[in-house]
Amino acid sequence: MARPKALGFAALGLALALAAPASAQRVPPQGALPLSQIIAGVEKAQPVSSFREVEWDDDGYWDIEFINTQNRSDSIRIDPMTGEPWTRRR
Repeated sequence: MARPKALGFAALGLALALAAPASAQRVPPQGALPLSQIIAGVEKAQPVSSFREVEWDDDGYWDIEFINTQNRSDSIRIDPMTGEPWTRRR
């Protein structure tokens, strides 16, 4: 018989698997900067009061929405390899 703790972890894993979207979202490329470094760079370069959403876009960039220090919504797209504002590669 399984121990209760083991059952808890199994239930958690099942819940996470069921919550995942049907088509798994791709991830940043190998060699990309850690997300923590991306966020720290945005905080240095932008007047961030708080972050609203950080999302990986399959077009190849981080899409970051935040509230600026003037209490307005703002957003920026960041290149995952350089941490710089994203521009489409040709």
